[in-house]
Amino acid sequence: MMSALRVTAAAIGLGAVLFGAPAFVQDAFAQDKEPAMMGKTAMGPVLTDAKGMTLYVFDKDSAGKSACNGPCATNWPPLMAPASAKPMGKYTVVTRDDGSHQWAYNGKPLYTWAKDMKPGDATGDGVNNVWHVAKP
Repeated sequence: MMSALRVTAAAIGLGAVLFGAPAFVQDAFAQDKEPAMMGKTAMGPVLTDAKGMTLYVFDKDSAGKSACNGPCATNWPPLMAPASAKPMGKYTVVTRDDGSHQWAYNGKPLYTWAKDMKPGDATGDGVNNVWHVAKP
């Protein structure tokens, strides 16, 4: 079963390369992979989740602490990390108010935006002057 999932992830990655989506797809089963990838938007390179969706940072967050909970987290879903996640390079793990874990980049928690509909969308950039695309 696990090898079939890895083959599927590899096929998705190949499809992403062939059809212009982000250059590589996260293998969710490999703990040594970075939690985010590089994608392309009209604004240039940005960090994306495994589905190619643009990631964002929130100005009201402090280093290592998310200020986006409740209804905020409904509109801006956190990039969740498994409980076993370990920091790697510029990626760290923050503990949210509810005890769950979230990935952060350079100390800033990462989020997607509920109104982005497809990979490459970056409609959350500049929302309320406090949300910005996460840049590598």
